[in-house]
Formats: sequence, structure tokens, C-alpha cells
Amino acid sequence: MTPDIEQAAAILRRGGLVAFPTETVYGLGADAENTEAVARIFTAKGRPTNHPLIVHIGHAGLLDRWATDIPPMALQLAQRFWPGPLTLILKRSGNVPDAITGGQDTVGLRMPDHPVALALLAAFGGGIAAPSANRFGRLSPTTAEHVRAGLGASVDYVLDGGPCRVGIESSILDLSGSRPQLLRPGMITAAEIEAVLGRPLAVPTGEIPRAPGALPSHYAPQTALMLVPTNDLVGKIKQCLENGERVAVLARSVTPALPQCIWQIMPDDPGCYAHELYARLREIDALQANRILVEAPPLGITWLAVRDRLARAAQAEHYAQLPR
Repeated sequence: MTPDIEQAAAILRRGGLVAFPTETVYGLGADAENTEAVARIFTAKGRPTNHPLIVHIGHAGLLDRWATDIPPMALQLAQRFWPGPLTLILKRSGNVPDAITGGQDTVGLRMPDHPVALALLAAFGGGIAAPSANRFGRLSPTTAEHVRAGLGASVDYVLDGGPCRVGIESSILDLSGSRPQLLRPGMITAAEIEAVLGRPLAVPTGEIPRAPGALPSHYAPQTALMLVPTNDLVGKIKQCLENGERVAVLARSVTPALPQCIWQIMPDDPGCYAHELYARLREIDALQANRILVEAPPLGITWLAVRDRLARAAQAEHYAQLPR
């Protein structure tokens, strides 16, 4: 065990907060069985206390410590996708604090696919509650520097594991009801899950558990962001420029002859796009444009997670203008 892992595990045992890398984004971790430590997560992030947290565990054999009435399909999915970017919503066991679940009778569990995260879980020996290590509703961090810039002294220790491989948050699958439902898309798609289960997923209804990252406005930069169809992109840019706005553009298309714009070309592969998304948006956000225009990603199941994150980021401006 390396000294930094030992130190991080000791801080968790003392009730401190440790930011650590996963394959998706950096998490802000606390001892999941320490209610005072968990409360510090909500304070550091400015997160509503009824918004549940995901508990990270070191192996699937710990499922019954945190969940009850575990269906066989949960074990099938864990065997296929863990460690990996899939969170399972299950009926909570009696020792799970209300602070973790937002008072619900379910709990979200996952096993991260990152050597630093797994080493920390092994050294700590328990579950680590860990939402993304950022201010609530803002861009998730994919490097240690993003964590330090966003949360500063609110974090007791930051484990640096380099840039996150996946770059967006895990898929969340609800297994607590009669039929499995995908509550948040991620890079593990519904089709991949259905292939393991041998059955289609149910369409989510209003009778589902609250899940992380499910609010209409989320994952947003400070700068107002708008999604624009490819055919309308140049026209929208010109309209913004005519209105005197400084415009930043995130696009998969070739740069047009509009030198007044800040232009970033994104990959045409959904996995590569997801990997770069939050880091690129952070870079653009720092340039103090009046508006970020994002070329809408293609339709199709492989782009669903990226479209979900961008749609929620675009909602941030709309919700900021609503009367409170």
C-alpha cells in the first residue's frame, strides 16, 4: 500500500473527505456509515440533502452488506460489468444511513474501475459514499486539478490518479421494482444491459427512486449553454455575433470562416467525445464568453449519455430564469 492511499484511508476513518479518481469522474468520498462525515459531503457541494448518494464498494461480495432482497439479475450484471461504470439501485439494508439514501428505501451501489479507487476501498475496508467532487449542478471533475479548483479547502485530501478514462458519470439502473429501469444513461448502454438480462428494460415512470444527476438542470458550466442542430449552427452563431455576444462553439464540424468565435472541435466518436466533454467545457467556461453554442450530437443509443449531459447543461440557463 502506498503512503498516499494509507493517508487517505486514515482520513476517511477520522470522518474526513477524500476526493479520489474513478473511471467516470472524480468522487468526493466519505465513510458511508458515518452520518456526520456524509453530512460534510452535502455541505461541501451545496447539495440538497434529499438527493441520494452512490456507495462505492470494493467487490460484489459486499452487496448484501448494503442491500437486501437482491435479485439474481443484480449478480448477473455485477459479474458482467463490475468493476465498471454501472450503478445498481437496490432495496437498502437496515444499516444504511438515511443521509445516504435521501430517506428512501433504496440505495445506489457500484464498484469503480480504477486502480486508485480500488486500492482506497481495500485499504479503508468499508463503503465510500461519493458523489462527483464538484459544486452541486456544475461540471463534474475529470482531473485532480478540477477538484482543487472547484472545492478547494472543503476537501481534506485529493488522490491524484490522472485524467478519468470514461469522463462522464455511470449508468444508473433501478432494480428495486418489478422491472429494471435505466434512470441515468451512461457509457454502458440499455442495449448492453438488455443483452445480459435477456429482457427489455421498462420505460421509467413517475414511481421511481430519486437518483443522482436526474434533475432537469445539471452538469452545467457557468456560461449559458445552448444546444443547436447542425444545420442551424452557423446561422445561430451569426445571430449571436450580431447581438454583440462573444461566442464559444463546441462542434464536431469543420471550423467555418468565423474568426470572431472561440471554436473547439470535438471527436466524432461518442466514447472519445464523452472523455473530453467536461474538460473542454471547463476550458471554454474560463474564456468568459457570453454564450456557449454546442452542435447537437447525433441521434442513436451510443450518443444517448452525451446528449443527456448536454441537455441538462443547456437547461441550466432556463431554470436560472424561472421565478423562485
